[in-house]
Amino acid sequence: MKRGFQPVLHSRTLTLIQSFTMSSGVLGRLGSLTLSVQQLSQLPHLSNWLPRLPSPQATVLASDVPSLFREPYILSGYRPVHQEWWSYFCSLFQCHNELLNTWTHLLAIPVILLQFSLFAGTWGLTLNMASLPLFLYVLSSLIYLSFSVAAHLLQSHSELAHYSFFFVDYVGVAVYQYGCSLGHYFYCSEPAWRSSLVGVLFLPGAAVLAWLSCTSCCYAKLRYHRPYPLCRKICQIIPTSLAYMLDISPVAHRLVTRSWDEPVLVFHALQVGFFMLAALFFSCPVPERFFPGRCDIVGHGHQIFHIFLAMCTMCQLEAMFRDFLVHRHSVVYVHGEPFILLAGGSFFLLVLCSVLTAVLMRGALQRQLKKKV
Repeated sequence: MKRGFQPVLHSRTLTLIQSFTMSSGVLGRLGSLTLSVQQLSQLPHLSNWLPRLPSPQATVLASDVPSLFREPYILSGYRPVHQEWWSYFCSLFQCHNELLNTWTHLLAIPVILLQFSLFAGTWGLTLNMASLPLFLYVLSSLIYLSFSVAAHLLQSHSELAHYSFFFVDYVGVAVYQYGCSLGHYFYCSEPAWRSSLVGVLFLPGAAVLAWLSCTSCCYAKLRYHRPYPLCRKICQIIPTSLAYMLDISPVAHRLVTRSWDEPVLVFHALQVGFFMLAALFFSCPVPERFFPGRCDIVGHGHQIFHIFLAMCTMCQLEAMFRDFLVHRHSVVYVHGEPFILLAGGSFFLLVLCSVLTAVLMRGALQRQLKKKV
C-alpha cells in the first residue's frame, strides 16, 4: 500500500506545483498589464492633440440679432452672428429656427439618390443621348436641394454670408427650373403640344425665365431691406410664377387632354398639387402669423414650404421615370441627337449665367458694405 500510494502522492504534488507556476505567470502578466494601463493613463489624452471644435452658442431672441436675420413672427431660436464657421456646421444638431429648413432638404438628397439608383439598377440605365435630359434633371434636383441646405445652415455667419448663400440658393432654384423643363419637354410632352407656339418657344423661353427668376430674386434680396415691402415679394414671385407656368405647360396639357387611366398622370397631378401648396406657404407667413412665437422652432410656413417642395420633387421624379421608360427608345428618333445635345449644352450655359449673376450681385453687395464702413 505504501509503495502504491507514493506515486499517486508524487503526481499530485507535481500537479499542484505546475498549477502554482501557471497562476504565478498569470498574476505576473496581470501585474504588468496593470502597470501598462497606469502608464497609459499618464500619457496625454488624444483629445489634447486634436483641435477643439467650437460648440454653437445658445440661440437668442429676435431682438438680439440684426434686423437682416429676423423673420416675421419668429421671435426666438436665432443663432448669434459672427461665430466661427464650425459652429454653424455643428448647429446642424442644435435646436434653432433654421433646423427643419435644413433637414427637410438634407434628408431629401439621399432619398432622391436612392430612388434614382434603384431605378438605374432595375432598368439598366446608362448615360446616353436618350437619358441625358433625365440625368440633367436629377442633377438639377440635387443642386437646388444642396444649395438650399447650405443657405439655411450657414447664412447666419455674417451679413456678407447671408446675402451670398441666398444668392447661391437662387442659382439652385433657376437650375432646377430649367432641369424640370428639359425633363418635361423630352419625356412628358405630347406631339400636339410640341407643334404649338408654346412648344416651339418652350426651351428658349424656359431658359430665359429661369435666369430672370434668379436675377430678380437676387436683385430683390439686395435692393430691399427689412421690413420688406410688398414690391420685394412681387419681384420674386412674378418671374418664378411665369417660369413655373411655362415649365409645367406640357404636363398640364396632358392632364387636360389625356385619360387619367395612366398611373403616371396621378404622379404628375401630385407634383402639381404639392407645388401649389408649397407656393402658398412660401407666399404667406402662416401659421406663424396667427401664433407669433409659437412656431419658432417647428411649424412655421417656410418649413412647410420645404416639405411640400421636397414631396413635389419626389413625385415629379417618379413621373419622369415612368415617362422615360415609355419614350427611351423613341426620344432620339423624335428629337434628334443635335437638338438633345444643344438642349444639354444650354443647361450648362444657364448654370454659368446664373452663377455669374450671383457673383455680380455679390460684388455689388461688397461695394455697399465698404461704403458703410
